[in-house]
Amino acid sequence: MRTDVLSTLSSILLVALVVLCVLWEGWLAPLRPGGSWMILKALPLMAALFGVLKGRRYTYQWLSLVVLLYLTEGIVRASDPGLVGVLAMIEAVLATALFLCAAFYARLTAPSRQRKEGAS
Repeated sequence: MRTDVLSTLSSILLVALVVLCVLWEGWLAPLRPGGSWMILKALPLMAALFGVLKGRRYTYQWLSLVVLLYLTEGIVRASDPGLVGVLAMIEAVLATALFLCAAFYARLTAPSRQRKEGAS
């Protein structure tokens, strides 16, 4: 897969995950009525946003590790009843897709791969 496709897909998935986290903990199904401090879980993802948009390999590397926390939360909370379970499953799917895109992008943009392609 080409790096530009992975970059675009990663950006879309990252924004979708940020929006999901903010909506989930702010309005849709917060831990406490009226919202909760759990809305701050979107901050690490937002910190990665500009690096992903600029195609910085290092950002993709650490994002691929951080997004596993969101995958874990999604899997753990997927068994919750009602809307929380549905939102958790969506979070798990988005986090899995973002992990794969970020990991493949970081792998394909490795300096060792760039030299091999240039020598051919």
